[in-house]
Amino acid sequence: MRPLLRVTCLLATTATLVALATGCGSSNGSGGDSIVLYNGQHPQLTTAIVSAFEKKTGISVRVRSNDSVVLADQILQEGKTTPADVYLSENSPEIMALEEHGLLAKLPASTLSQVPAVDSSPAGDWAGVALRVSSLVYNPSKVKESMLPSSVLDLAKPEWKGKVAIAPSDSDFPPIVSAVRVKYGEKAAAEWLAGLKRNARTYQDEEAVVAGIINHYYWYRLRLEIGASAMHSALHYFPSTDAGSITNISGVGVLATSKHAQAAREFVDFLISQTGQKILASGDDYEYPARTDVAANPALPPLATIPHARVSVTALGDDKGVLALLENAGLL
Repeated sequence: MRPLLRVTCLLATTATLVALATGCGSSNGSGGDSIVLYNGQHPQLTTAIVSAFEKKTGISVRVRSNDSVVLADQILQEGKTTPADVYLSENSPEIMALEEHGLLAKLPASTLSQVPAVDSSPAGDWAGVALRVSSLVYNPSKVKESMLPSSVLDLAKPEWKGKVAIAPSDSDFPPIVSAVRVKYGEKAAAEWLAGLKRNARTYQDEEAVVAGIINHYYWYRLRLEIGASAMHSALHYFPSTDAGSITNISGVGVLATSKHAQAAREFVDFLISQTGQKILASGDDYEYPARTDVAANPALPPLATIPHARVSVTALGDDKGVLALLENAGLL
């Protein structure tokens, strides 16, 4: 994914962001209905879902895609003037930031009940869409399975110097730092990041990491791209009690200022309906559907069979404190 950008940078680029290209829209919406989707998810996945939604409802969807954090900050800058009707995030901290600023409308109970409450806003402002699990990718020919760390904290120890990689500027990395801070405290998180600064090679995004901390789906997408026979790595999942196996949640919400609220809610409902979730599962994005009654892509192990830590979206917060930690550690 594109690198994480901080608010200080975003203030200087808002004008450029407003000019983001639109796509996936049609002009034959029912009764002229049309909504604007700010999309922080992978464009390929969103294109498939939007196409099916437009075909079913006749509602036109104009899509603006960018890094999830960038789009959330754009909405914060636009405030009540935002053209967005729906926001689809990659991770929960970005959409929690919008909730904290009162920018999201409450979703009906009938919508929220479609997915587990743990994967949605406790306040009812957004619903979970897809799940990803943090993991460690490694080369079995160089590192024996018995030598793999039992905790993500171990990667800061001297024996891992030069043997691990991270992508601290990728928007998928801060939630892991948040989970470490929540589970082990601020001091432990700072010490862990200082250790990673000493030990790890850094990359711009997780797709470039071949031995280190990534979300599981990058490994599966690479295997699809180059073929199983060309893969020389494997995934290691930390125990479900460890912050290294955090479950990241992609969420969707309707903007409180939407002038097309009914159509926007229809899109949210479609996204988390069985139909929408089956589109997610059948594609090559390799995320787990938030709905428990829709099976994941058959290439994935069932979520229940792999360790995955649950940290409440409220505890993870909006990433502001994490950015300060990363900056103090010299990783941003």
